Amino acid sequence: QVELVESGGGLVQTGGSLRLTCVASGRILTNYSMGWFRQSPGNEREFVAAVGWRDGARTRYADSVRGRFVISRDNAKNTLYLQMNSLKPEDTAVYYCSARIMSSLTTRKEAYDYWGQGTQVTVSS
Repeated sequence: QVELVESGGGLVQTGGSLRLTCVASGRILTNYSMGWFRQSPGNEREFVAAVGWRDGARTRYADSVRGRFVISRDNAKNTLYLQMNSLKPEDTAVYYCSARIMSSLTTRKEAYDYWGQGTQVTVSS
């Protein structure tokens, strides 16, 4: 069993930056992959970024955030990060951390096995 706890959300102006953190308790195996998703009111939960737990160089991004967001992990701390730069009002959402018991990176939310409770990010115009 894996528990995920996100933090780092908040209110920021357009063009600002935030770093989200997700701490995992329980054993994250090397064949896991980790992801960030987001959900705004009235919309489905959408993929943001994913990273391989063993090989942090393997990453995948949604087109809407590529070049602005960076996903990374610290295996020793069992922690996942999402550095968000050049934030836009359309980035406003609840951001969720997720873990998948497979190493391949996927954008499908149904493929992830564990979820955090979410952290709110609000970008003001």
